[in-house]
Amino acid sequence: MAAGGSTNGASKSTNGPSTSQNLTVLIVGGGIGGLTAAIALRRDGHNVHVFEKSSLARETGAAFHLAPNANGILRRLGIFAETIGANRMNRLTEYTHTGEQERSIDLTEPNKQWQHPWHLAHRIDLHNKLKQAATDSAGSGRAELHTSSQVVAIDPATASITLENGIIFEGDVIIAADGVHSMCRRSIPGCDVEPFGSGKSAFRFLVPRKRAEEDTETKKFVQKEGELTIWYADDRRVVMYPTSDNTILNFVCIHPSEDTAEISGENWDQTGDIDLLLQVYSSFGSDVRKLLSKAESGSVKVWTLLDMDTIKCWTNERLALLGDAAHPFLPHQGQGAAVAIEDAAALAVVLSRIKTEEVPERLKLYEDIRMERATRIQDHSRLMGKDRRDQGKLDMVGFTNYNFGHDEYDHAMQRLREWRWNRMPNAYWRMPIAFGPMPGPRQTHEGLVRVSDQSTFTTASIKFKTSRTVLQNLFPPGRSGWRFKDPGTVAYASFSQTTLGKMEWLGGSGYHHIGLYVHGVEYEKSDGTVVQGTYLPLLFESLTDPIVSGREELGMPKLYTSVDIYRRSSSYRIRTGWQGALWGEFHLEGLSEMDPSTEKGSISGEADAGILAYRYIPKNGFTNKGVAAEENVVWDAFEDATTTPRPNKILKAAKASFKIEPLNWDELPTLHHVISRLAELPVYEIMGAKVVEGVGVPDVSTSRPIE
Repeated sequence: MAAGGSTNGASKSTNGPSTSQNLTVLIVGGGIGGLTAAIALRRDGHNVHVFEKSSLARETGAAFHLAPNANGILRRLGIFAETIGANRMNRLTEYTHTGEQERSIDLTEPNKQWQHPWHLAHRIDLHNKLKQAATDSAGSGRAELHTSSQVVAIDPATASITLENGIIFEGDVIIAADGVHSMCRRSIPGCDVEPFGSGKSAFRFLVPRKRAEEDTETKKFVQKEGELTIWYADDRRVVMYPTSDNTILNFVCIHPSEDTAEISGENWDQTGDIDLLLQVYSSFGSDVRKLLSKAESGSVKVWTLLDMDTIKCWTNERLALLGDAAHPFLPHQGQGAAVAIEDAAALAVVLSRIKTEEVPERLKLYEDIRMERATRIQDHSRLMGKDRRDQGKLDMVGFTNYNFGHDEYDHAMQRLREWRWNRMPNAYWRMPIAFGPMPGPRQTHEGLVRVSDQSTFTTASIKFKTSRTVLQNLFPPGRSGWRFKDPGTVAYASFSQTTLGKMEWLGGSGYHHIGLYVHGVEYEKSDGTVVQGTYLPLLFESLTDPIVSGREELGMPKLYTSVDIYRRSSSYRIRTGWQGALWGEFHLEGLSEMDPSTEKGSISGEADAGILAYRYIPKNGFTNKGVAAEENVVWDAFEDATTTPRPNKILKAAKASFKIEPLNWDELPTLHHVISRLAELPVYEIMGAKVVEGVGVPDVSTSRPIE
């Protein structure tokens, strides 16, 4: 992007919008959402310009929540909140306004279900870190921060903005991160709405923790690090939590707006009054009022909590709204900044690998990805902010799971994949469809029939902890009913390799297979009943015959790979490849024999109830590409198997590891799209590994459509 200007008025940029996949992005607003978007977009190679009306000499505001859903995105971008003084949220304690404790919840144990921490951060510290990361000269892309740059007009059709001084900037896309009073929002038809007072206002101020610790009456409230404390009356509350390495106490005191109508405003810098603060909370216990009185004179700010009608559209041609410009939040769940950060991640994903002519449609995809979730969290926040007497029974655990159990980057990436797949004309879909349309001249739906009670098996498996969202993206795309049993962002899977021998239907010979088994999956049938098992998104085999049979007859998602086994007295090593190109290595070391009766396990390496898979058969005929002849969920319950595996030897590994190398299209011309997805699986922890030997191989003839 180039910018032109003169002292006499407006002038046009000379170069205009770019035509390559590296876009010129104009971001209006340099708050947390806008700067996060700048960082994410420049990392993708785009050229970014951020226009902020203030001088950014100092950022207003105090502390706020960095919940796991936001922290995961920031950490992916190289921003670690603990390095800027943020402290973990360890405990929630609630009192009545007169001081009776209602509950105190230790959050350290529940937080283990989230892959990323829950932090309490100082807004100024995070904002400074984001500014630094956005404008750092190192790294890919380019980002420039224009301060004291008031945007007065925009043109969504040409992605151009006009500054107060008359200078015009042109780009490929405009991101409006200009807050609840967004000027840009007026450029979206039907969205020229104004925020309104919610009926509540809030005092906000900071107090050094040391002041509370030195007072015998208030030190009891600050004994535990990372503790968020709330005192409730029917129509008002005081919220206190620490920040800045537990050295500063952040206060948010929410009350009816009429109590401070004469001084409250819509900005964060409306100066309040300590005497008025204490008057508003005169019904609270003396120890709480003593705590409030420790605010420094002139430091208390008070502002009206704003709400806004839900708007039906966030985009117009090359313009997209982000954060409060699209969905202002009441502060009652601490998700306002988090959802803006999620918006930024989604925008960066949908604008990746893009042609400039695709921008309007990609922005519509962004809106489709984000609107439902943002609106739902808005509604949750409104419910949480009701007067306590009007709240009724709220599903706080459900709200938290919905808020925290989400990785927007991986979620948006999957939605972008599906958008790309849906744009492919007459795509020929083949199993396994979780990876999109399959390359190759032809494909059938196959399965494995193993009928031999005396066949032998040796199964080596490695179980690991990984991302639930990445695994979830391997569910059959666009098909409902699939979910994980547990709501956390972590999940468990196994790579399991089996060598089969003495197979009668193969003339006494055998073959190898290796698959990814996703544990803890549920499928809800149309009648509401739920089947639990292990989901098998794909199974590699080293021989054509079982691949063809298994896919056509049983619905198992099989592909070819070579499997080489290197076994020694205390180690077991597996290499997988295609035509000499090796894509996988799996190592089990320090094997020692265990009592077979102490272990249970199946083909997946775990004691599963059965295997869930997805059957898909393309309709025959060249003119029917992209049309399914048959598709259904497949269930193989091990209790129904005609042959039960009989382990006679089990060896546990002292150490195990694996490595997936995606290579490239030239090296893996038919498999690169699959292996590259497997390589995306993060390994948080190896949970165990073993080798099981035995007799009796089920023929999988019990697999059937689940409904």
